Amino acid sequence: MTWRKRIFDLFFASLLVVILGPIILLLIVYIYLKQGRPLFYVAERMKTPDQAFGLIKFRTMTVVEKDQGVSGAHKASRVTPVGARLRSKRLDEFPQLWNILKGDLSFVGPRPPLREYVEQFPEIYGEVLRSVPGVTGLATIRFHKHEERLLSRCTTAEQTQDVYCRICIPRKAKLDLIYQRHQNICYDFDLVFQTIANLFRR
Repeated sequence: MTWRKRIFDLFFASLLVVILGPIILLLIVYIYLKQGRPLFYVAERMKTPDQAFGLIKFRTMTVVEKDQGVSGAHKASRVTPVGARLRSKRLDEFPQLWNILKGDLSFVGPRPPLREYVEQFPEIYGEVLRSVPGVTGLATIRFHKHEERLLSRCTTAEQTQDVYCRICIPRKAKLDLIYQRHQNICYDFDLVFQTIANLFRR
């Protein structure tokens, strides 16, 4: 990560913590009253091919002992009513400001993958994770809705894995590498504003 990108992340993450702090506190109270503990979901994600970190989100699903792979329709029954509302506006991702402040994430970059996919596709993620993972990015903006539609049709874990590995990972990787080749602060600003615009449209 360049020093310019790190300054960009620290400045805006700190600013958003101040601005969104009251909203985040209200969300914590709301989640606690409506669905109880745990309030947060911490998932292992990879920021380099061999370095993991704990990605923090508000919990949106019922807790199970072992949870593997991405979410398809086979996990839809686990999404809580509160979780569905949080996901609709991506409010569940507000705690990732902490990941940005720690340096685990940038505002803009490829979404951090699960370890199992990094190990399964080392050539792809060896290239993609040359960029610091981000909360949003070109692949998130261009492919996220299509990915949701594809995975929502998958009724078993096996179908979800097949669609995600065969279609989603290669498509997202191409977009992540386009971002990587053109990345600069102005481009990051543009992608952040596109993300905000998409949230308002949703």
